[in-house]
Amino acid sequence: MTQEPEAVVAGYDGSDEAAAAVRWAARHARALNCALHVVHCSLWPLLTKHLGPVPGVSGSGLEQSAQAILEEGVAHAAAEVPGLKIKSTLVHGLPAQLLAQVSAGGRLLVVGSRGLGGFLGLLVGSVSLELAATATCPVAVIRQDLHPDGPVVAAVDASGSPGVLAEACALAAAWHASLTVVHVRHQPPGYRRQESQDAEADARDILASALTDARAMAPSINVDGRMLTDSSVPHAILQAAAEARMVVVGSQGRGLLRETIGSTAHAVLHHAQGPVLISRRSV
Repeated sequence: MTQEPEAVVAGYDGSDEAAAAVRWAARHARALNCALHVVHCSLWPLLTKHLGPVPGVSGSGLEQSAQAILEEGVAHAAAEVPGLKIKSTLVHGLPAQLLAQVSAGGRLLVVGSRGLGGFLGLLVGSVSLELAATATCPVAVIRQDLHPDGPVVAAVDASGSPGVLAEACALAAAWHASLTVVHVRHQPPGYRRQESQDAEADARDILASALTDARAMAPSINVDGRMLTDSSVPHAILQAAAEARMVVVGSQGRGLLRETIGSTAHAVLHHAQGPVLISRRSV
């Protein structure tokens, strides 16, 4: 099962976090002038074959309960953006695997930071982390929308992160928001002065190139840049994104495992105060 092109897909499991994600997804679909696809993944068929209604009890049964959860998600979206075109799908199985399949070819996949099965102390659930590593489209992980009028912040690495820039420019243009491009110069303790000077010059070139690309991709928005120096790249990104409406980072690290995300994206997902978008584009 694949998604219609240009649709925003939102996973909904009945949790408060998922409700916030669906509402955000509805607003974003309106900004993009595209449809919203709400998906609920039911685990019950993996656990039992008894899905039907209880004899003599109208509206009972696990399948009916799953359908009600899906309809609740659609209702959240419809109330947030009246008149929005909304499609809904109930699927059965593991949420991360199915949401990755359904969202393939979609504009964006939107999920809450934690689902109903999340531990209270866990800031990002396993489904969100797995999707950040395996989905073929960008993944937005939604938590508190503390700065709805803030800038979009794009974090670029030594490659210039063209995928991150493209996603961030598209978001900023859709929302008529400003864009801040940040590049972090990693400086562990003990760097010699000459090494530091050379690294600073390289970092300035990387940022300047990224700014040129961003302004070409999104000429209608205000684009500025910040070069940061820190012993922790995620810490610097999080500080720069403290008042952002969305921070955009790349998914790829330098590990050997294919279906994992890099340490920077992992740390940002866990510690960001607001929404995070994981770019899945390499170019």
